[in-house]
Amino acid sequence: MKPIHIVGGGMAGSEAAWQIARVGVPVILHEMRPVRGTDAHKTDGLAELVCSNSFRSDDKEQNAVGLLHEEMRRCDSLIIRMGDKHAVPAGGALAVDRDAFSADVTQTLENHPLITIDRGEVAGLPPVDWDSVIIATGPLTSPPLAEAIRALTGEGELAFFDAIAPIIYKETINMERAWFQSRYDKEGPAGTGKDYINCPMEKDEYYAFIDALLTAEKTEFKEWEKNTPYFEGCMPVEVMAERGIETLRFGPMKPVGLTDPHTGKRPWAVVQLRQDNALGTLYNMVGFQTKMKYAEQTRVLKMIPGLEDATFARLGGLHRNTFINSPKLLDGTLRLKAQPRLRFAGQITGCEGYVESASVGIMAGRFAAAERRGQSLDLPPLTTAMGAMLNHITGGADAETFQPMNINFGLFPPLALQDARGRPIRGTDKKRETTARALRDLDGWLQEQDKTSQVA
Repeated sequence: MKPIHIVGGGMAGSEAAWQIARVGVPVILHEMRPVRGTDAHKTDGLAELVCSNSFRSDDKEQNAVGLLHEEMRRCDSLIIRMGDKHAVPAGGALAVDRDAFSADVTQTLENHPLITIDRGEVAGLPPVDWDSVIIATGPLTSPPLAEAIRALTGEGELAFFDAIAPIIYKETINMERAWFQSRYDKEGPAGTGKDYINCPMEKDEYYAFIDALLTAEKTEFKEWEKNTPYFEGCMPVEVMAERGIETLRFGPMKPVGLTDPHTGKRPWAVVQLRQDNALGTLYNMVGFQTKMKYAEQTRVLKMIPGLEDATFARLGGLHRNTFINSPKLLDGTLRLKAQPRLRFAGQITGCEGYVESASVGIMAGRFAAAERRGQSLDLPPLTTAMGAMLNHITGGADAETFQPMNINFGLFPPLALQDARGRPIRGTDKKRETTARALRDLDGWLQEQDKTSQVA
């Protein structure tokens, strides 16, 4: 059987390779690192987590991301399996030791007998004799391949800026000012209810900090980057501050659900740090992506109580991400309409987030494997998180205004359920019914796949 080629060994590419190989189809996974690096990656490991170590909420009953986690578990997702295996405390979120996670994904794929990993750049469109290809090169697609895709599709490049948060050595955090607590003492996967380090600010400290953020020197954009927008879900902290002096206090610095044990009171604002590795020696600044210059980051961030003497393992940064106009260019199974031998998966399709990217890798891998085996595969139901995301990027979104998006309940078909008074259900009841419906429908979809595989 001819192999399926996958270009890109990130979250989506790694997941697609796993999904294809698990049904007996050979895979060649092409990853250009370390032959050619990127502006954001630091290692040559597969599925390297660049921006954050968090997969976000793991609540499968009331959160769309948590629901997506559960759907991926039921699809035998390699990414979620390794996320669960290498989880670190993070309240109600699923966060991982990024180095151990990537190393395990890499080893698992390297050891699979049907997966070949080819280290080298695919500099342009894949060769014509590769009759089934998944392009999962992510937001940092190499320029030659990006230019070839642009020429093939006739579409101008779509791009946005994505930011990275700083990471701090735990031993340099002043715990006489800071304390451990999850918001509302929530435990979650691998958690204890005391999973975050909280650095409090009083009113005067907060406003002095905001002033410093606004006046700090920032990274200057090149001329061709100046009209590139930011992605709303990964906004630099100083850009949020520019939107209003209280914006951060009602965003990543909100103090709700937290009590400072040193004072017995709720602070005016709080900076939270989340464990970044299994050893607990590194903590990243939650929601503190930044485009400040390095020297300015060190100066301004040390104004935060508890971080006066902090040492940074990594400072924040900004990189330009690229994605295609998927609603216009892709069919329902993620094939490029202009050249159907090419499928796309992951963030290059305009889905945003680690798990969203990997979930599109699951679907692309399963579609490609079924096609290679001469089978037909129904699309996942629109009522599922995977189906809702697939529908959004392959036609549900407006191609004229398409921008990257995380999974959210707004992408799901509405419920037709009413309460005892005949009114549409709302709030937590609506979320629970939506997630219950999704998992029922996903199980039915997976059962049909199993029947098809047995017949084949």
